[in-house]
Amino acid sequence: MPEPLVIAVPKGRILAEAQPLLAAAGVVPEAAFFDENSRALRFATQDHGIALIRVRAFDVATFVAHGAAQLGIVGSDVLGEFAYSELYAPVDLGIGHCRLSVAEPAELAATDDPRGWSHVRVATKYPHLTAQHFARRGVQAECIKLNGAMELAPMLGLAPRIVDLVSSGRTLKENGLVEVERILEVSSRLIVNRAAMKTRAAVVPLVEAFRRAAMGMAVAA
Repeated sequence: MPEPLVIAVPKGRILAEAQPLLAAAGVVPEAAFFDENSRALRFATQDHGIALIRVRAFDVATFVAHGAAQLGIVGSDVLGEFAYSELYAPVDLGIGHCRLSVAEPAELAATDDPRGWSHVRVATKYPHLTAQHFARRGVQAECIKLNGAMELAPMLGLAPRIVDLVSSGRTLKENGLVEVERILEVSSRLIVNRAAMKTRAAVVPLVEAFRRAAMGMAVAA
């Protein structure tokens, strides 16, 4: 019996949004998969040929690119940051909508004009996308890599600006920051390992199931 296909799904906000999508694609995980308090990392589904793993968003792309998982759900921000050649992203799943933006303290924003920037110092976990964005504008970007708690960087003098994902903007507001420039609109994509696409017969039908599920949810919305 062949090893089951493994689908990597990110922890956190996307996990809840993925639940109806997985169901519509015919992938029904064991109940513990959606329990954020569960310490388990690998989960069975109703189909013995499909298993799920629950990992950090940035790690989804790594697992799939290296073939440890054959499919995954990940934001277009992660795809843009790492640009793995081993990955194919055939379906925009229409979930996980947010944006990658530049933010700064409200008092700085009151007199600041991004159009006049020639050099910026930013804290971000997206140094590649950030540098690429500012290079297109002819702005030199000094990127300080952080993996979390980005909003502390201006507060503690690490960097006057941050580049991070923004959804409602509530976290920025609660930390005295405002969004001043958008870099990228983000949504979650189905990603596939290119080699698995060619060698595992079950991959293509599963991709099509996700495509139909995403289209169906878009129509329903």
